[in-house]
Amino acid sequence: MFDIELMKFNPEAPSFLAMLITALFAFVLSSIIAVTYEYTTKGIYRKAHFLQSIALIGIVAATILQAIGESVAIGLGIIGALSIIRFRTSLNDPRNMTFMFASLGAGIACGVTGFGIALTGTLTFCLGAVILRFSPLSNANELIGTLKLRVPKEDKQQKIIEKKLKLFCRDFELDRLRFFNAKKITPVEEGISPVLEDEDKENLQEFVYLIRLKNATTITELEETMRNIEGLKNFGLDFQKQATKL
Repeated sequence: MFDIELMKFNPEAPSFLAMLITALFAFVLSSIIAVTYEYTTKGIYRKAHFLQSIALIGIVAATILQAIGESVAIGLGIIGALSIIRFRTSLNDPRNMTFMFASLGAGIACGVTGFGIALTGTLTFCLGAVILRFSPLSNANELIGTLKLRVPKEDKQQKIIEKKLKLFCRDFELDRLRFFNAKKITPVEEGISPVLEDEDKENLQEFVYLIRLKNATTITELEETMRNIEGLKNFGLDFQKQATKL
């Protein structure tokens, strides 16, 4: 498959036609991977520069492999030259790193004239990414919520809270438990600064949970249920997307 004998390919001195076809083929495969990334990524932060990097890095890999050819000395020289470059690009999402490596792999395969391997690997990778996009492994709810509740200091409160969380949350984890003295502002006469007074000393506790809602659950349902907890003094709920770091 993809026999390039007609181009009289020579690893030591490849013809211009062979180098051109190799670079173009690497670019096409890397572009397919970039398009697949754009289609299968749900996040709104898909920077154009990252997509361009996926499409172009395959050409770089193919060019380096063609330059090395079968020469060990050249290979060692290129490794030494590349070690001078310090890459500081942060890839917080392991999935982004996977797509980058896929483009590199396609370029490397093209660089060693493994066009059939490059095409098969690229198409299989892209097909797998599309399948996973619509599978249960692709969770639509990526938001991590922070739930804060202040309730009376009673042992039963944690069981009551977690029992309600199980109804609405796919995952939840107790992040912090704090005991403190609640404060209240006592109104005074006009023109005088308000005074803080202690209220129910050592009688309140604060639970902070990290939660991820079930797909069929709304934030409003969770809020209404939690506000019905007996003795609830304060309630806070905040959702944000947290990056996955390795």
